[in-house]
Amino acid sequence: MERKIDYSIARRRMVQEQLAARDITDRRILEAFMEVPRHLFLDEAIGARAYDDCSFPIGYSQTISQPYIQALMLQYLSINPQDRVLEIGTGSGYLTAILSLLSKEVFSVERMGALSRNAEEVLSRISTGRIRLKTGDGSNGWEFYAPFDRIIVSAAMAEGPDMLLAQLKDEGMMIAPVVSDNEHLILFRKRAGAVASERLSRCAFVPLLKGVE
Repeated sequence: MERKIDYSIARRRMVQEQLAARDITDRRILEAFMEVPRHLFLDEAIGARAYDDCSFPIGYSQTISQPYIQALMLQYLSINPQDRVLEIGTGSGYLTAILSLLSKEVFSVERMGALSRNAEEVLSRISTGRIRLKTGDGSNGWEFYAPFDRIIVSAAMAEGPDMLLAQLKDEGMMIAPVVSDNEHLILFRKRAGAVASERLSRCAFVPLLKGVE
């Protein structure tokens, strides 16, 4: 009989030492990171290192971001339980799972069909909230289900996110790494139809590419 490895201690250490001990104070975010098994979204050979504060390759020249930067983006977004969230860049599906525990529903777009299918398979094996997945060009968003309360982009945008901002509700927020701003995280807020932006932390993400594969 195959022995099932318990990674709960590694996961708890990740939450305590990499998130709570730094500046992640949102209790709901900390609980979500404690609940989602990050190791399932990575190669089995990585083992407990899946809970290290670093990125890992997930194939197709894509990566899973470090836990801290993901938690930081979520904290800036201030997601409410009733929010509908658009995620650009499903990737491994790890952040998708966490988003689903924080919101009412997640709509996640991934341009790589193989990654989207892999994410769907892992997500089907764990407990999550409501998730809709789509293979498509993330730069176009998901207009059919717009508008969204929150939008999170997990790849560096080379140009203005006008199409995504058009799918953001009034009083909504969007966070994205933007290359043209020396690759900083930018927080966008929409109020009365106008959009204000705030430069946040420096970051490093794979580029957001157009098209579908």
